[in-house]
Amino acid sequence: MGTHITMKEMPHEERPYEKCLQYGAAVLTDAELLAVIIRTGAKGTQSLELARNILQFSPSHGGILGIHHLTVKDLMSIRGIGKVKAIQIKCIAELSSRIAKATSPQSLSFQSPDVIARHYMEEMRHKHQEELLLIALNTKNRFICDRIISKGTVNSSLVSPREIFIDALQNNAVNIIILHNHPSGDPTPSREDISITERIKEAGSIIGITLLDHIVIGDNCYVSFNEQQIL
Repeated sequence: MGTHITMKEMPHEERPYEKCLQYGAAVLTDAELLAVIIRTGAKGTQSLELARNILQFSPSHGGILGIHHLTVKDLMSIRGIGKVKAIQIKCIAELSSRIAKATSPQSLSFQSPDVIARHYMEEMRHKHQEELLLIALNTKNRFICDRIISKGTVNSSLVSPREIFIDALQNNAVNIIILHNHPSGDPTPSREDISITERIKEAGSIIGITLLDHIVIGDNCYVSFNEQQIL
């Protein structure tokens, strides 16, 4: 086991704890915030340097967003990161996503695709596979619940209107909105996206549940079928 380098052994101006206490957490860089979580480095590596190594590790998603795309195994491959630290870092990433979504859905305007997309953006844009989410609404378009309906490619073989409307009926929904993510980051709807949306809309019209919108989530961007007049 190598000798750990603690915060106290770092130059005073580089100590994130002291900097946070004196100026507030908002002034800390991403690396400094992560160094506070890591607490100690490895032999020959300070915690701040280790934090910078983590933020630079993902070749496709640099910086703090890269943490969402790193697995525990990826993190453990970085010198100075063991299982406990890797789990702590992944839990911090998940916590940040949940904080971003913490606004009560009951207070959202479900007539605004932009508001809906921003609410679900952090939850969905980092996922490595497609997920289809159903939002159930009442007669006044107030939030009832949301549910993940399927995981995997959103196509007619994996997603059927039957699954969606069973869930919608069980929750007494009058209107629904569906969202799904594109892991590529490009929210442009595919032919399958358009096809399944048409099937869901037609099925809803028969049983009296209106599909208000289908929103495709990309990397910090989205496409609304309603806004694009595809629906």
